[in-house]
Order: sequence, then structure tokens, then C-alpha cells
Amino acid sequence: MITRADVPDNAGVVITGGGGGIGAALARRFAAGGARVVVADLDGEAAAAVAREVGGTAFAGDVAGEDGLRRLHAEALGVLGEIDVFCANAGIAVHGGAEVSEEDWARSWEVNVMAHVRAARLLLPAWLERGRGHFVATVSAAGLLTSLGAAPYSVTKHGALAFAEWLDVTYRHRGISVYAVCPQGVRTRMLADSGPGGELIMGPSAIEPEQVADAVFEAMAQGRFLVLPHEEVAGFYAARAGENERWLGGMNKLQRKVEDLLGER
Repeated sequence: MITRADVPDNAGVVITGGGGGIGAALARRFAAGGARVVVADLDGEAAAAVAREVGGTAFAGDVAGEDGLRRLHAEALGVLGEIDVFCANAGIAVHGGAEVSEEDWARSWEVNVMAHVRAARLLLPAWLERGRGHFVATVSAAGLLTSLGAAPYSVTKHGALAFAEWLDVTYRHRGISVYAVCPQGVRTRMLADSGPGGELIMGPSAIEPEQVADAVFEAMAQGRFLVLPHEEVAGFYAARAGENERWLGGMNKLQRKVEDLLGER
């Protein structure tokens, strides 16, 4: 069950990117706790499958842009009456560096950052009026650290974390709870698509999506902003701030390992 006193047992929950991976695990976890769930995904069939499984409602479409989010918001209100929890979980990982196209950089900003901003813009008026609301942002450890080989992903996940932090410090005293979910490798399609470099970096410590959902619920029960399904990330984050040159050197060493691996292939 959801144990925070200000989250009703029959909470109205919206999850973007809910057709698989972490989103689907969150949908199952919330539904098991008595929540009423709207599962949104670009893949309509995947959204419908998860919605059927959890007794929820499916929404098919692109919810990064303002029009799609407005449609999702309106339809979710029609089904749920109120949105108590919004999980901004949809994300994309574009690999490459400065050479990545303008279009791919722009799309990364749209999905990984601006979708969160636009969702908050729609949700905040009602949440502030009634003095409660829960915003769950799937960020990634890349937002706390970096992501080798994927500059658009790393940069935009830093942006997603920054926006979540801003929401928390701005509205915490007005009843808005914000949670930044920052796992490392998770056994999802995104990890599979990261190739041998991603497997080298994240594979050995990769966890299942259900473990991420468990960590989210634990953080919600404790009212804790930072959700770290991989506990070691806290140490990496501290080292990044406190021993920055050493941390950068270590990351560069790992970068060279990746380059050696890819060169051999």
C-alpha cells in the first residue's frame, strides 16, 4: 500500500512511458496498493496491455508536447476525477556527442525535460489549491553523474534533476512532494539498446524494474526526494562533488575502457 498519509488509498495515478520497463512496474505497484492508474505510452498496444493487467485505463500518444499532455491531463481527470500522483517516466536515450543532430538534441530536451515542465504547468494549479500532489520524475543516475557515450541523455537528465529540485524547494511547504528517481542500469529495452558499452558500465549492477518501483514506494513512505535504487550512487555523487578531479579521472579511465572494447569489436 501507499503509506504516506496524504496519498489516498484509491489515489489517481498517471504514468507516462507506462507500457514497459520502469513505467509498467510502477503501474503494477500502484495498482496493487489500491490506486486507480492511467497508463500512457507512445506504443498504444503496450499501454493497453499494461492497463488491462492492472485494471487501469490506457492512453496512446506522444505526451512530450503540450497538445499531447493536455489531452492526457483532460482524459485522466475524466477517468480519475483528481490526479494525486503523476509519474513523469517517459524518456529517450540518444547516444553520441556533439555530433548528434539538432533534431535528436531537440527531441531529447522535449521528452526528458520539457515534458516534465509542461506536466507540472498543468498539475500545479489544482495541487496548490488543495495543498497536496506528488510528482515522480524518472531521472537516472546520469542526472547525478554523467552517461558515457550519450551526451544528449546526460545533459537532459541533468536538466530533469534540476527541474525536480526546483519544484521541491519551491513548493515543498505548500504540500507538493517531489521524487527524483535515479537508478543506474535497469533491465529494460533502454539498457539493451545501449550496446556493449552500456553493458560494460551498467550490466554487472543492473536491477529489475520492480526493484526501482519498490525504491520509489520506500522513498514516498519516507518523504525522501532522492530515490537511489542503487545505493552506491550516493557515494559516487558525493565523490563527484568532494573529489571532483579524482572522479573525473576515474570516469575518463572508464571511457578509455569502453573505447578499447568498441575498438576490439
